[in-house]
Amino acid sequence: MRDQHRSNRFVTRFALNYLCAAVAVTLVTVVLLPLRAAVNSTTVALAFLLTVLLVAIAFDSGPALLASVLAALSFDFFFLPPFRTLSIVDPQNWVAIASFFLTAIMVGQLSARARHREHEAQHGRSEIERLYEELRQAFAQASQTEAVRQSEALKSALLDAVSHDMRTPLTSIKASATTLLDDAGGVIGPDRLDPEGRRELLEVIDEEADRLNRFVESLIELARIEAGEIDLRRRWGVVEEIVAAALKRAAPLTKSHQVSVEIEKDLPAARVDSSAITEVLYALLDNAAKYAPAGTRISVSAGRAPHESIQFAVDDEGPGVPTNLRETVFDKFFRAAGNGDPNLPGANGVGLGLAIARGIVNAHGGQIWVTDGPEGHGARFVFTVPVGDDEPAGDRVEKRPDLARAAGSDE
Repeated sequence: MRDQHRSNRFVTRFALNYLCAAVAVTLVTVVLLPLRAAVNSTTVALAFLLTVLLVAIAFDSGPALLASVLAALSFDFFFLPPFRTLSIVDPQNWVAIASFFLTAIMVGQLSARARHREHEAQHGRSEIERLYEELRQAFAQASQTEAVRQSEALKSALLDAVSHDMRTPLTSIKASATTLLDDAGGVIGPDRLDPEGRRELLEVIDEEADRLNRFVESLIELARIEAGEIDLRRRWGVVEEIVAAALKRAAPLTKSHQVSVEIEKDLPAARVDSSAITEVLYALLDNAAKYAPAGTRISVSAGRAPHESIQFAVDDEGPGVPTNLRETVFDKFFRAAGNGDPNLPGANGVGLGLAIARGIVNAHGGQIWVTDGPEGHGARFVFTVPVGDDEPAGDRVEKRPDLARAAGSDE
C-alpha cells in the first residue's frame, strides 16, 4: 500500500513538471504576442531560449525537451513569417529551432547531473551525521562504562580504607577492654595486672577512641564542605595563637620530630575562622609527621604575602611530592605510599586531611599548594588567607555554597 502511494505521488509530480513546462512557454507566448510588431525575431528567440533554460534547470531534461518543442512551434507559428503557419521560409530560423532542442537536451543533462551530485552530497552528509551520532553514542556509552568502572573502583578503595581506619582503633579498644574485663573477673595471683598495666590499657582505649572520633569528624567535615554548608565564624585572630593551637593539638603526632616555628614580627591580626585555620595547620602537620622520618625537622612559618594576605607554610624532610601529583594530592581519598621506605607509614589514613584543608582555605578565599622544600628536598605545603576587611570584630557566620567541591587527600 505504501509503495502504491509513493508510485502515485511520483506520477503526479512527473505530470506536474510537464504541465509547468507547457504553462511557462504559453505565458511567454501570451506576453510577447502583443509586442510582435515592436520586437524582432532574435529577441523573441532569446526569450523562448531563456524559458527553455529555466525549465531545464527546474524540471530536468524531459520537461525541458517538451518546452523546446512547444517554444519552437510557438516561435514558428506566431512570430516567423508567414504568421499562423508552421512553414519556415528563412533557413536561419531552422538554426533557431535547432538551438531550442540542443539547449534543452544539454542543459537538461547538466541539470540532472547537478541534481544527482547534490543528492549524493546530501546523502553523504546524512551518512556522516549518522556515523557521527553513532560514534558519539559509542563514546558516551564507553565513557559511562568507564565512569561506572571507576566509581566501583573508588567505592572498593574507599571501603577498604574506611574499614581499615575504623577496624584498627576498634581492635585496640576491644583487646584492651577485654583484657581489663578478664583481669577484673580473675582471681588474685601473679598474672593480675598491676596499676601501671591497667593504666596503659586505659590510655590505649582513650587514644584509640580519640583517633576514631577524629576519623568520624573528618568524614562529617568533608561531607559539609562538599554540600556547601561550611560555616565560617570570622573574627579577628592573632596568628601566633592560631599556630600555637595547631602545634599543641599536633604534639602527640610530632613528638618524634624536631619542630621549629618562625613567625614574622608585627603580623597583623586576620579576620578568619581561627578554629578552621587551626584545623588546616593541624592537617598539614599530621601529613608531615606521616611522611617525614622520625628525628627529622618539621618547620612551621607564617608571614606577610602579597594582596593583603598572610601566608602559612609547613616544611618537612620527607620524600616530597612528585610534580605530577601536586594537584592530585589534594583530591579526597588519595593516598601516597612512603616512596618505598618501610619506616614511613605514608599510606595510613583514607586521605581526608588535605581535602578538608583545601575546602577550608578556599572557603576563606585563599589558596593552597605544595612545592619542594626550601633546600630542594622534602615537601613544603603553603596556604594563604586574606587579612580581612575592617568590619567590626565579633562572630559572623558566613556560608560558602559556591565552594562546595571535592578536594584532596594526604601527601
